[in-house]
Amino acid sequence: MTTASTPTAPGADRAAGRRRLSRARNGPVDPRLLRYSAAGRIYVIVTAAFASATAATVIVTAAMVASILSDLIVDPAQRSLAAQQAHLWVLAAAVTARVVLTFAHDRYAQRASARVIAQLRARATDVLTDPARTPPRELLQRREHAGTVLLRGLDSLGPYLSGYLPALIVALTVTPAVVIVIAATDWPSAVVILITMPLIPLFMVLIGLMTRDRTARKLQTMSRLNAQLLDLIAGLPTLRALNRSRAPAARVAELGHAHHRSTMSALRVAFLSGAVLELLATLCVAVVAVGIGLRLVYGEMSLYAGVLALILAPEAYLPLRQVGAQFHTAADGVQAAGEAIDLIDAAGAGAPHQVGSRTCAVAGAPIVLLDVGVHGRDGWAPYRLSASIAAGSLTVITGPNGAGKSTTLAAIMGLIRPDEGSVLIGSTPVAELDPDAFHEQIAWLPQQPVVVPGTVTENLALFGELEPTALRTASAATGFDEVLADLPHGTHTVLGAGGVGLSAGQRQRLALTRVLAAPSPLVLLDEPTAHLDDRSAAAVLAVLARRAAAGDTVVVVAHHPIARSFADLVIDLEEGRGHG
Repeated sequence: MTTASTPTAPGADRAAGRRRLSRARNGPVDPRLLRYSAAGRIYVIVTAAFASATAATVIVTAAMVASILSDLIVDPAQRSLAAQQAHLWVLAAAVTARVVLTFAHDRYAQRASARVIAQLRARATDVLTDPARTPPRELLQRREHAGTVLLRGLDSLGPYLSGYLPALIVALTVTPAVVIVIAATDWPSAVVILITMPLIPLFMVLIGLMTRDRTARKLQTMSRLNAQLLDLIAGLPTLRALNRSRAPAARVAELGHAHHRSTMSALRVAFLSGAVLELLATLCVAVVAVGIGLRLVYGEMSLYAGVLALILAPEAYLPLRQVGAQFHTAADGVQAAGEAIDLIDAAGAGAPHQVGSRTCAVAGAPIVLLDVGVHGRDGWAPYRLSASIAAGSLTVITGPNGAGKSTTLAAIMGLIRPDEGSVLIGSTPVAELDPDAFHEQIAWLPQQPVVVPGTVTENLALFGELEPTALRTASAATGFDEVLADLPHGTHTVLGAGGVGLSAGQRQRLALTRVLAAPSPLVLLDEPTAHLDDRSAAAVLAVLARRAAAGDTVVVVAHHPIARSFADLVIDLEEGRGHG
């Protein structure tokens, strides 16, 4: 089987194009976030309304303070409490309104950000788990990165939604309103503000470009660390059996140190940039204050105008300072949200994965593999595989690791659509079959068996109610009867998620018993004898041989040499051919 000069992976150019498009969409607000989240659109509108009201309270507060101070200093007749009563009431109302608006928005922002994150996570999960949009093979390739983004990454979107985005909207509403009022009162101060204000966004852009790369590296490091940990946990029973459980510790520690270095690098930039922005805003306000002081000394402006401009000047820079302060806190969330939206877009960018609607009876129908080829991360596996599996036969698929044995089973089940060739059940392509109706006729044992929360009886009946005689025969062959004898409540023992309550070997025996006893015309098993001794492996294969002799089609992926002696057909993927 030739695996050298092989064609390019299907869709690789489209994926690269999508990544370039994603990079081109970088900005303070990703419009796709609002498109995929109805709560996000409502949140932006409500936040804009709060910001407009806040701008009004800021201006009214400054006007009242300026009026009170100018009257107290310039006009002795206005120095009584009664004379200033109206100004004081308006000032108190404006301050109270600003406090209430700030409290109400902060409370609303926390809840709204949680809803936006939930909607975005649900949208991405629906797309990734929909076989019509994300074929299982693509989901397998993306699972580590998707898990990091959707579980840990999106949680950091909260500071962006509750802090950075409101600060950005306030900067777009309060700052222009304040500058307009200052210009109407003291145009030289407005000119100084307009000249110095672009310095803050300029420094923010420069710092943001530097931070973006560090944030992306931190997310990538976290994804690699999570992938390593997931693989380690999944393979821990095997590593312990081989006395190699401590071997991956050095690699996990290395990834942890890499994550620590990338995080500290981002924090150093955050603290340094925050100090620079604060210093720059302080100097800009000082320049405005010096100009106002000089014009007041020379009598070129009224005290009311000077006080009003002096109070409003910090308010013009404050929203920009808040944007800068919130930027680094929200950087992780912005990166994760972009990655999550990229997952959604990537799943919906290609041609829809059509789900068939035809039905056919599997019993008595041969399985035909016609030049089947599947392209994975390491090349084609299998490549141009052709074989005919007769009904009522026991077929063993063997070959080296990475040759495509499990992939071949997935292609027969329709979980993976071959990039080349096709799989037929009788004369009907698997791609045209209704998945639910087809899978009801299959008993499948994957390498990592599924154990759902519930009793042992409920897990045994996962493929349907089992005939007691068949269950006893299968339990005796797999040794699961001995497992049941050791359980505190036998078949009524309650198991947790993932089979908590059973060891890895016991979970494998449970799943194997379930498949052997299932009344399905097509039985697919991936390494069923991996955790069994020679005697138990022979007993299991004997049961499978009797199933085949009774008319069921049995396909087994096996490395065990004893499996060949029971096989009616052996498909050797290393040699690229099948023989009986």
